[in-house]
Amino acid sequence: MGHVEVGHLTYVLPDGRPLLDDVSFRVGEGVKAALVGPNGAGKTTLMRLIAGDLQPVEGSVASSGGLGIMRQFIGSIRDGRTVHDLLVSVAPQRVREAAERLETAELVMMEREDEKAQMRYAQAITDYSDAGGYDIEVLWDTCTMAALGVPYDRCKYREVNTLSGGEQKRLVLEALLRGPDQTLLLDEPDNYLDVPGKIWLEQALRETPKTVVLVSHDRRLLANAADRIVTVESGNVWVHGGGFGTYAQARKERNERLDELRKRWDEEHAKLKRLVVMLGQKAKYMDTMAAAYHSAQTRLRRFEEAGPPEAAPRDQLISMRLRGGRTAKRAVICEGLELTGLMKPFDLEIWYGERIAVLGSNGSGKSHFLRLVAGEDVRHTGVARLGSRVVPGHFAQTHARPELVGRTPCEIVMTEHARLKNEAMKALSRYELAGSIAEQRFETLSGGQQARLQILLLELSGTTLLLLDEPTDNLDLASAEALQEGLNAFDGTVVAVTHDRWFADDFDRYLVFGSDGMVYESPEPVWDETRVVRRR
Repeated sequence: MGHVEVGHLTYVLPDGRPLLDDVSFRVGEGVKAALVGPNGAGKTTLMRLIAGDLQPVEGSVASSGGLGIMRQFIGSIRDGRTVHDLLVSVAPQRVREAAERLETAELVMMEREDEKAQMRYAQAITDYSDAGGYDIEVLWDTCTMAALGVPYDRCKYREVNTLSGGEQKRLVLEALLRGPDQTLLLDEPDNYLDVPGKIWLEQALRETPKTVVLVSHDRRLLANAADRIVTVESGNVWVHGGGFGTYAQARKERNERLDELRKRWDEEHAKLKRLVVMLGQKAKYMDTMAAAYHSAQTRLRRFEEAGPPEAAPRDQLISMRLRGGRTAKRAVICEGLELTGLMKPFDLEIWYGERIAVLGSNGSGKSHFLRLVAGEDVRHTGVARLGSRVVPGHFAQTHARPELVGRTPCEIVMTEHARLKNEAMKALSRYELAGSIAEQRFETLSGGQQARLQILLLELSGTTLLLLDEPTDNLDLASAEALQEGLNAFDGTVVAVTHDRWFADDFDRYLVFGSDGMVYESPEPVWDETRVVRRR
């Protein structure tokens, strides 16, 4: 069994800004603890500190039972990486190190086959075997069958970028949950999973005896799988010992207590200051009051040195002003459209002002469909065209925006949309991206901050057709609610791929990409389309 213990942890960002201050908590054996909090509060940083990727300024981290880690963006890997490489990256440390030595030895053997290279290769094979590499490949066969439906030997050399985001997540989760590590760190494990996948994950987390620390913004998953809620906000953490169902009320009551304590502290502070002033005035002409005056000064100094109680964190105020504009009545027209190898030909008309939710299993072509409508080069037959005055704006599922790397949000808004700095800062402020966040490089932002920035860029671009690929995956609750309000006010057409059960309830039509290749419409959300009998 495993555990995680964080003691008096302090972390300062590379630019000198304090992020976490004197953080302490413990996750005991078999506990499923969820880290929640606003985007950018430090959840992923805290996970990286526990994983050992970052080093704290002060404090310590301890864990037991071996550490299995799923990072937030598992798809952010070099071109050409294979399924084998991905599975090795989440294997126990001994296997990872032995696999790296074996790979190096294989490369040397390809260049030359002298005796030294052969001996080195033979030793690398022995080391890999001793580390349990061949034993774990048997486990990987079970994982690839469960996640991809094919044996390990048939997919080990398949490039990871040919898998959907959900397939990548499911594969890594299968490997970690079935693997030997007894403590798991899962950073947004539900992102890109379809709803059956999320239900599977909820059940797997409930059933595993392993200790799990996870980050998620899916309220249904949190309610069904987490038995501890660790809130990261205002540079510190606090732990709610119950489940997510009682969390909102617990947070409200805690903030009310903090407000009351701060009010009492302010009252006592003002009272002591008045007492010092009064006694100081009397001590000027009454020698007998000097001792009382000095005593009151000492009390005030000690009171101020102790400092006020923790302040209740402020709520986020995010205002998305997605405007849109009038277009032709038919915004999107598809005739005999087939994305090669992913679906059977289908016809579709999307009318101005409609809200279309695109549902279906992972790998069925939903993201490819959005990319095609957005104007990207996607292999297809048939026709997919836009109506007049339709300006598409695409929100990418993986946040893969290489043109934004190395640039700050302020620079991006000013450059991309010809805004003066004060105008850019006002726009960023509405998205809670002002202040120091506006001067951070894009790649250093949290997943949620990157998502909010991309939505802001869509707002400023004048798009009349929003093509959103899993927009709520990295958004905290306040941001997701702000997006919903922004879409309700948007004067245009919205097409969104989503596995968010709460988010989908607000849409008008549901376009389902079936596992059999058929594309059809449903009057209600269909989360497991294989259960629906359709007439053809």
